Amino acid sequence: ADEYARVWIEHPEENVTFVADGESIEGEANNVTLAPDETVAIGLEVDARGAVAGTQLGGDDFDIRAQVADPESVDSASTADEGDGDGGDGPVTTVRRPAPASRAFEGRGLSPGGVVTFDAGAMDIVSGVVTLDRVRIDAADGGDVDFETVGRPEPFASAGPLNDSRGAAPVGYFEFDHSFAGDEVSRVRFSVSVDRDYLNETGGDPDDLSLYRRAASEPDGWERLETERVDPAVRRLLDLPEDRVHVTASTDEFSVFAVATERPRIRATDASLDREAVDPGASTVVRATVANEGGSDGASDVTLTAAGEPVATQRVELGPDETASLAFEATFDERGTYDIAVGGVSAGTLAVGDPAGDGDEDDTASVEGGTDDGGTAAPDGDASDPPTEEPSGIGPSNLVGLAVFLAIVLASVALVRRMPRS
Repeated sequence: ADEYARVWIEHPEENVTFVADGESIEGEANNVTLAPDETVAIGLEVDARGAVAGTQLGGDDFDIRAQVADPESVDSASTADEGDGDGGDGPVTTVRRPAPASRAFEGRGLSPGGVVTFDAGAMDIVSGVVTLDRVRIDAADGGDVDFETVGRPEPFASAGPLNDSRGAAPVGYFEFDHSFAGDEVSRVRFSVSVDRDYLNETGGDPDDLSLYRRAASEPDGWERLETERVDPAVRRLLDLPEDRVHVTASTDEFSVFAVATERPRIRATDASLDREAVDPGASTVVRATVANEGGSDGASDVTLTAAGEPVATQRVELGPDETASLAFEATFDERGTYDIAVGGVSAGTLAVGDPAGDGDEDDTASVEGGTDDGGTAAPDGDASDPPTEEPSGIGPSNLVGLAVFLAIVLASVALVRRMPRS
């Protein structure tokens, strides 16, 4: 709307309190004043003591009241009345828009410990895709604050690209440049939105949006902030665009920030063989551990390879930080040695046709029944060794005696034939 309004909520439940920025907005006395097109996030504080199990609070159980405020009674530079509720002057906020992708913010008269929300007016981080919508400041000491934000799709030279080992994919970046001291502001909350169609086109899940802060102390150089998606009921209550996904994240340190979508990062972490040698045609089992080291759920095909060639594949589905154990049973008919791997992680070398693993070619030949080139296998032993004499039962001395005996017999026969017959 184009008018200021005082807004509050009324309902009969004593155990439930509606709050805005931690303060009750129940009843007209606790209203929050909104400037034209200004929004405020509403929360619930529930006291469950004494409540009956199953008690529910539906949309018909409370009323949202609004009253048009007289412009003269509201500071035209203020986007929301964040006073202490006693009728005193609240903080004055100003937002300047020098360019679609930059904003300059000023806050004057902030209360110590108070909270003020600046409307960033959908500042471009990535034009038409990612916008910075609101910035909430928790003022520790009160007083005045000044800061600027700049968005861009490319990394800032001062920070470099998001390099997250868990596989987060950056969408855009914004810089938070401030002049206040660190102890003057205790916390800042950013409200960011991303176009739904963009997420659908790029395979991003709305629940996997995250904000990261550049932090040199982190192993990857970036700290993942706790990021919350705005509940659909709250989105409808605040009349936020339905074609965008709205998230918030808070931090107490300020630098360069990245908007990213978490991605699964599924990979094998180790692999092993249950044996190192088998006969041709015998099976062996290859075991592997697979982990999802990414920040979102995902599925992936894990492949067993032998000598670089695919042998078998299994599909796994894992949530963040989950692991799974896989077992592949494979059979090899061809003799040889094979480098076995699962998902690129070596499981070892498998010898097929040499179960003993001693490399004895004679053993291989005996298994196959011949040599590799089709020739006849050589007999056991060395061909250069002299032949071994086999016993025949008749020695040399016996042969000499036999010859003499035969000569005597033959001579006797000849003499007998020459004798005259009577």
